[in-house]
Amino acid sequence: MQRLFGTDGVRGVANRELTGELALALGSAAARRLALAGPARRRVAVIGRDPRASGEMLEAAVVAGVTSEGVDALRVGILPTPAIAYLTQAYDADFGVMISASHNPMPDNGIKIFGPGGHKLGDDAEDRIAELVASGPGARPVGAGIGRVLDAEDAMERYLRHVGKAAVTPLDGVTVVVDCAHGAASVAAPLAYRAAGATVIAINAEPNGLNINDGCGSTHLDGLREAVLASGADLGLAHDGDADRCLAVDAAGQVVDGDAIMVLLALAMQESGELASNTLVATVMSNLGLHLAMREAGIAVRTTGVGDRYVLEEMRAGEFSLGGEQSGHLVLPAFGTTGDGIVTGLRVMSRMVQTGRPLAELAGAMRTLPQVLINVEVTDKVTVTRAPSVQSAVAAAEAELGDTGRILLRPSGTEQLVRVMVEAADEDTARQLAIRVAETVSGHR
Repeated sequence: MQRLFGTDGVRGVANRELTGELALALGSAAARRLALAGPARRRVAVIGRDPRASGEMLEAAVVAGVTSEGVDALRVGILPTPAIAYLTQAYDADFGVMISASHNPMPDNGIKIFGPGGHKLGDDAEDRIAELVASGPGARPVGAGIGRVLDAEDAMERYLRHVGKAAVTPLDGVTVVVDCAHGAASVAAPLAYRAAGATVIAINAEPNGLNINDGCGSTHLDGLREAVLASGADLGLAHDGDADRCLAVDAAGQVVDGDAIMVLLALAMQESGELASNTLVATVMSNLGLHLAMREAGIAVRTTGVGDRYVLEEMRAGEFSLGGEQSGHLVLPAFGTTGDGIVTGLRVMSRMVQTGRPLAELAGAMRTLPQVLINVEVTDKVTVTRAPSVQSAVAAAEAELGDTGRILLRPSGTEQLVRVMVEAADEDTARQLAIRVAETVSGHR
C-alpha cells in the first residue's frame, strides 16, 4: 500500500488528489497525534502557506480540522516554509502546518507538518497520522472546547529578525538580483536582504495565485541570468515557491548550484571553526566534483538518500552543522530546523564581503563533472526501477563508466517520474549513457 506521506509531506493536484476533505482530515489527525493536552495552556498549531490560489481553500480546510479537535489555529499568512518551522518553535506551538508544493507547478499543492520545536516528522509519526486519517474522526469537543482561529500579526517581523542573524557582516556595496518565483519569498526575501545592507533588485515578486514557479525561480534560471547581466549586479539569487531553496548566478551569468554553494560555505565554516566534526552532509545526487573538492580541503562527506529529510536525520544524528542538496536546499542548524533559502543567500553574500572575492572565484573551489539528468514519466515508478531490463541497462552503464563516473537511477519522491542521472569525464559520454538507460525506462512506462 502506498504511503500517504511522500518525501516532503502530502502532495498532489489540488482539488483532485489533495482535496479539501483530505486537508481537513490531515489537520484533525495532526491535532490528535501532536497536540498535547495540558492543564494550564491552550493547544496551538501554526499554519502558513505559499501564494497558490488553492492554498486559500486548503488553509481553510486545515484550520477547520485543527480547530475541530480543540486546538487553536494561529494563521501566519504567506511565509516561507522555514518560517513556519521557526515560528512553531518561537510561538511554543504543538505543531506547524505549511501548505505548499514547493517548486512544483501551480496546479499542485502540498501539506507539510512540523512537530514540536519545528522539526520534520519521522516516518512513525507520519504513519500514525495517516492511520488516523484513514480511521476517521472520533469524539470532538463542543462549545468552549472548540479551537479558535487567530492571526499572528508579528509573524513576518519575528522571522526577519531571526534570519537576519545569518548575515555575519554588513552587506553594504553588494548588489543582488533576487528571483522570488512569485512565491512565498516575494516579500520576505527582498526585506531580509535590504535589512542586511544589500542593494536589491527583486524580480518575479508579484504573486497572483496563478503564476508561482511559472518560468521563474530556482527551476528556471534564464530570466535571473539575463537580469544580472543587464543590471551589472554582483550576483543573482533564485528561490523556489516556498523559499527553502536558493541557487545563485555569478556576475557573468554562470549558474552556481547547490553543490558549489555547499563547498563555498563548508570552506568558510571550516575556516571559522563552525564546521562541526569537519563534516559536510550531502545526498547521492551531489556531483563527484563536490567530493573531490572536500577531499582536497580535508573535509569529510557523509552521503544520504535523496530528500532533505534524510539530510536532516543524518545531521541530527551526528550533530553536524552543514548539509544540503544539489537543488539548493541547504540546512544550517544554527539558523533553523530545516533548509532556508534566505539564510543561504545571506551566508553566500556574507562570504563575498568577508573575503572581498567575487562569487565566481569562490565557487571555483569546485570543478563540476559533466552531469546529465533525464526525467522519465511513468505510471508506476517503483515497479519500473525494479524491472530486470532496467537493472541490466544500469549495470552495463556502470561497467562502461568504471571509476571515471557514476550512474544513479531513482524514483521521484513527489511525482510519477524516474530520474536517470549520469556523471562522466565528458558530457557526450554522460548524455549517451543517460539516453540509453532512459529509453529502457521509457519502454516500461
